[in-house]
Amino acid sequence: MSNVDYVVTLDVGTSQVRVIVAEINSDGTTQIIGVGTSASAGIKKGAIVNIDQAVQSIRNAVEHAERMVGIEISQVFVGVSGNHVSLQQSHGVVGVTNEDREINASDIERAIQAAKVIALPPERMIIEVIPRQFIVDGLKDIRDPKGMIGVRLEVDATIITGAKTMINNLLRCVGKAQLEVAGIVFLPLAIAELCLSEDEKNLGCVLVDMGGGTTSLTIYQHGHLAGVATIPIGGDYITHDIAFGLRIRSDLAEEMKIKHGCASRDHASRNETFTVDMIGNSKEMTISQFELAQIIEPRVAEMFQLIKQQVKTIGFLEEPAGGYVLTGGVMSMAKIIQVAQRQLGSAVRIATPENIGVKDPAYTGGVSLIHYLQQTGRIQVPESKAKANAHTKKTRGFSPFQRMKTWLSEFI
Repeated sequence: MSNVDYVVTLDVGTSQVRVIVAEINSDGTTQIIGVGTSASAGIKKGAIVNIDQAVQSIRNAVEHAERMVGIEISQVFVGVSGNHVSLQQSHGVVGVTNEDREINASDIERAIQAAKVIALPPERMIIEVIPRQFIVDGLKDIRDPKGMIGVRLEVDATIITGAKTMINNLLRCVGKAQLEVAGIVFLPLAIAELCLSEDEKNLGCVLVDMGGGTTSLTIYQHGHLAGVATIPIGGDYITHDIAFGLRIRSDLAEEMKIKHGCASRDHASRNETFTVDMIGNSKEMTISQFELAQIIEPRVAEMFQLIKQQVKTIGFLEEPAGGYVLTGGVMSMAKIIQVAQRQLGSAVRIATPENIGVKDPAYTGGVSLIHYLQQTGRIQVPESKAKANAHTKKTRGFSPFQRMKTWLSEFI
């Protein structure tokens, strides 16, 4: 079946590769109907270190999504992030072309393209252009000038750039996985659009996306993107501490963290126990959740301290009035919000996607890409949605929602 009526996003993380499939409705809205995941290989701290392994991880996630939804995926939007990304301010100016001087979408696009004309080192490329304000004949602070009358249109914009090597290696992996790249999106920006309210952006806030190998920080002030950073820490550090402290295999430590992990010793149970096989010892060891929390809490507290320190290093010395918004796979751990509030302050909340049938912050990245593409108008409704395809989806053995519930039940 053709996937012209679908949009697919790819989030390549250090610990997991996630594919989200959404169906495009006739009114331009989207409905998420499938998810595919695979353990990451060949990726370290957000960077590709082994092309072949990374390609296989992407293929595994795509095939998982294809089996779930029943379509062949050939085109994906790819999320990009990492410590190679930086922000640069720019200004674009154009003349309004209409005889009646009414500003249209073409004028706005030309102004944005004019803002892209900046001096860039040959090793860098533009990922996104974010308009901060438009100026019409000297009138500032305009969010959308479309339909206004004017002669001169200006735009103040934030240019998001990244290292060509890092991006091209990721796109090469996607291509070798026999997928066409429909476009690239700066992932932290997409997550911010999904997770942050306008009030939080206006007051000033820090969005923290904590994954397996890296933690991305996205800072807003006065309603605008003000800073980005990536810290090379994540959930894998917690797994390493568990494996080292208990002398067990890393895969067992990861499983123990997911099933029994509690970030706060004050909330951990002494009665909940489980057995593990130690390395170099034939006997099983019995561990309580409290003993496991004694390993986890210090590392989690340290990670939040590093986040707070990094925010200060960027130049934001005061605690953000809008607080901290946390997401990412690590935020699935029990009672982690209590540790975060002790380290970052009381204004802390966890953001989770609400539209995939399960509340799991690990899927925020992939879901946010769908949301961002829809918000920015990059998802277009096909001229005619094939009735045969719609009929096939209705008469297939399971509906997309039923298949999703079946798949999610494997992980709950």
